[in-house]
Amino acid sequence: MKKVVKFGGSSLASAKQFKKVGDIIRSDKSRRFVVPSAPGKRNDKDEKVTDLLYQCYDAASEGKSYKKILEKIQERYTEIIDGLGLNLNMDHEFAAIEENFLNKAGRDYAASRGEYLNGIVMAEYLGYEFIDAAEVIFFDEEGCFETELTNKELGERLSHVEKAVIPGFYGSKHDGTIKTFSRGGSDVTGSIVAKAIHADMYENWTDVSGFLVSDPRIIKNPEVIEIITYRELRELAYMGASVLHEDAIFPVRKEGIPINIRNTNKPEDKGTLIVESTCRKPRYTITGIAGKKGFCSINIEKAMMNAEVGFGRKVLEVFEKYGISFEHIPSGIDTMTVFVHQSEFEEFEQSVIAGIHRAVEPDFVEMESDLALIAVVGRGMKATRGTAGRIFSALAHSRVNVKMIDQGSSELNIIIGVKNSDFEEAIKAIYDIFIATEV
Repeated sequence: MKKVVKFGGSSLASAKQFKKVGDIIRSDKSRRFVVPSAPGKRNDKDEKVTDLLYQCYDAASEGKSYKKILEKIQERYTEIIDGLGLNLNMDHEFAAIEENFLNKAGRDYAASRGEYLNGIVMAEYLGYEFIDAAEVIFFDEEGCFETELTNKELGERLSHVEKAVIPGFYGSKHDGTIKTFSRGGSDVTGSIVAKAIHADMYENWTDVSGFLVSDPRIIKNPEVIEIITYRELRELAYMGASVLHEDAIFPVRKEGIPINIRNTNKPEDKGTLIVESTCRKPRYTITGIAGKKGFCSINIEKAMMNAEVGFGRKVLEVFEKYGISFEHIPSGIDTMTVFVHQSEFEEFEQSVIAGIHRAVEPDFVEMESDLALIAVVGRGMKATRGTAGRIFSALAHSRVNVKMIDQGSSELNIIIGVKNSDFEEAIKAIYDIFIATEV
């Protein structure tokens, strides 16, 4: 069995955290490929190493004083190395970094050094082989990730290695220039490595015990989602749930490799398993609740609208003209409502309204602002009668007025529109009826 394990910055912020990570890796022989992030914050007042590297590079490349920041970065690694009792000197690495900073090697190079240095420390600590990501992860001259070349080269390199550490977050262009991933960071690297070696599992270790059913800032101690499908995850992520970026999910999803989100500080917790599909019955009717504030609705009314071929296209072309994307379009026989981000719409609202009048000659156009959208997501809803009824009963009981209802044909999610002021109360009501009462 082969596992790829990725550890986030908070998991590697100090020697104490490194030791936890070492115990986790050594407790399972199948954890053969490790992807580390740069050291994160040790406490609320601390700084991430990546942020310090940016500061140092900007100062050095602009001819300003940078030595103290560089010393601060070096101290972070010295503290970890000494705390682990390693015989490792990285003076030559820091000398090379200083020289490249002065030669203006680029901010991507600067940002990547946190992972690079942590990878060297991790490999020394575990006794694993260190493989520089710049040698196996490639970008083209435009900075686009080269999937096939990377998969081929990385797979070939790792096929001859029993255990290895591959730093996250970066790769290189063909001329050797360092390039970082714009989104998803080390999570993407872990996913790419898992795909290349045909891993049985991709474990993503962080500071939480998996994905939560709802936002802990709204619900106190929400339940952890035990198992979630990629489709459910996408619905929740789209509506603002803090989850892995889809760039980090795509490589393993394509290969059918499950992802396990685990907690470095609570390794006994099973975390959340992300899978393509599952026959396991969900613990609750719903999998998760997520939402966003800051929408507005444009309601268009016109008699016999449904008989006009191309009516919807003409309306949406007006929004497209001003670069405004829509979120949802609930409609009736003589009505069509377009939900958009209020911040995107406000600047062009009068132009859009005028454009709609010219395009389709409506009887009436009305706008409503300060709306929130909430997604109730769950594969269990399809097989459960009365789900929508329970949602709206709970909202009515909490005196929340529903502005919009939209359900896809997949029956995987129900989208509800409410006023911004009712957002938190609505989420609490839905959580209580589906989770608190079913525990």
